[in-house]
Amino acid sequence: MVSDELITRADKVLMHTYNRFQIVLDSGEGVYLKDVNGKKYLDLAAGIAVFALGYGVKEYNDALKAQVDKLLHTSNLFYNEPAIKACEYITKMTGLDRVFMTNSGTEAIEGAIKLARKYYYVKNGKADSEIIAMNHSFHGRSMGALAVTGNESYRTPFGQLIGGVKFADYNNIDSVKALVNEKTCAIIMETVQGEGGLYPGNKEFIQGVRKLCDEKGIIMILDEIQCGMGRTGTMMAYEQYGVKPDIVTLAKALGCGVPVGAFVAKEEVANAMVPGDHGSTYGGNPFVAAAVNAVFDIFEKKKVLDNVNEVAPYLKERLIEVKAKHSDIVDVRGLGLMCGIEFNHPVGDIVKKAMEKGVIMISAGKNIVRLVPPLVITKSDVDKFISVLEEVI
Repeated sequence: MVSDELITRADKVLMHTYNRFQIVLDSGEGVYLKDVNGKKYLDLAAGIAVFALGYGVKEYNDALKAQVDKLLHTSNLFYNEPAIKACEYITKMTGLDRVFMTNSGTEAIEGAIKLARKYYYVKNGKADSEIIAMNHSFHGRSMGALAVTGNESYRTPFGQLIGGVKFADYNNIDSVKALVNEKTCAIIMETVQGEGGLYPGNKEFIQGVRKLCDEKGIIMILDEIQCGMGRTGTMMAYEQYGVKPDIVTLAKALGCGVPVGAFVAKEEVANAMVPGDHGSTYGGNPFVAAAVNAVFDIFEKKKVLDNVNEVAPYLKERLIEVKAKHSDIVDVRGLGLMCGIEFNHPVGDIVKKAMEKGVIMISAGKNIVRLVPPLVITKSDVDKFISVLEEVI
């Protein structure tokens, strides 16, 4: 088969940093993907929560093609109109004031950490700041992002990371308070933990961290790289908690396929950065900014949030029905179209067998199936997925 030949070639040249599924994807339409052998798959992963709009969206593709013919790149030594418009969209959505566009979510985290530490330095005249992060969190794989990722097995092989990071327990405000001191510059956490098990923050905890930050003059950083951009039923997940962070990080569905992220901050915090403090050659170039603008336009025109709020409760209801039939399902949880199905055993075989039957889903850890489908998924797509899920269980 064509895929066998391609996989053999790939395995000779790619670093083995992923245990890839033995599938070579070729094209997509709507919520379906097709491999090079012509097999079709219902996609419940969306490129790890990236393709919010699904595949083959004409308006999105046309916007990128038009920008290719105009201008791809300028560097940040100049202004460009698509980036200005994109940042206007982003500030309106987040309720914050200043945007730095990056190439990825990991880079957005790096920038957020630097900004929080620079703000502390400007305010206190000292470079001895500390950060509180959460156990079981995931913020990326670069050295700074790893340092605030609450999984020791991810951090240990890479030696000394950036210092001054302490870990509290998610959804446990007392564990956070116990770590705060006069050097604490920021508290960083995902509004909904993704890789760590699809755990939404509870309202008391998120609001408690906001209150603590206000009382102590600490920067609250929310990582919405995976849970932002409408996935939970509001454009930003933190809207459902009645809080606003001082810095938020974005990526994934922000560009729906092109490599783009951002960290966004309120004015007072953002002003700590001055020319020379941070930079990116590619960040916010006209091409990726055109994609971001198309994403926001399509979200509005196609009423994507309405679909999330219609389909997400139905998905949850169907998953609870499945749980009631199968004692090896421990829990069903999540927020909006960001769901986890926790089993009392590893889920590798379930994921593999589902793919054999034409449904793509991924895991979070060893025993949790993670569902982060395109936000345009329908109830009939959910029914098809549930049918396959029950078969493979």
